[in-house]
Amino acid sequence: MSPKKSPRKRAKIATIDSVAVFEKILKNADAIQHYQLRLYITGTTPRSSHAIANIRALCDEFLPGHYDLEVIDIYQQPTEAAREQIIAAPTLVKELPIPAKRLIGDLSDRDKVMVGLSLVNNKAAKKTQWVKM
Repeated sequence: MSPKKSPRKRAKIATIDSVAVFEKILKNADAIQHYQLRLYITGTTPRSSHAIANIRALCDEFLPGHYDLEVIDIYQQPTEAAREQIIAAPTLVKELPIPAKRLIGDLSDRDKVMVGLSLVNNKAAKKTQWVKM
């Protein structure tokens, strides 16, 4: 007859298993990060329309199901723009994953946007100037 495990030993084994699962989740955290983005625009100008189309296309291609994109018209919500200290539009604000970053323009340079969103690391990173928040 084999000796029965005490409740303490069973609890310890369960703890070890849950720690292993947690460590596995942390190890894969980069692969499942969720992006929270805000795009500040000025009405229905061509630059605003291009910025919306560019960021949506990029997110749909590289972050399907892993991003929230909020488009804020600073003409309609000036207090929101003032609160975030938006001084130019279009401006993309990446809140999550940290660090928070901003990019001003119509987002047509996909390489720079991808570097800013930490989707790739390449030589363009040295050329791209991001502002830490």
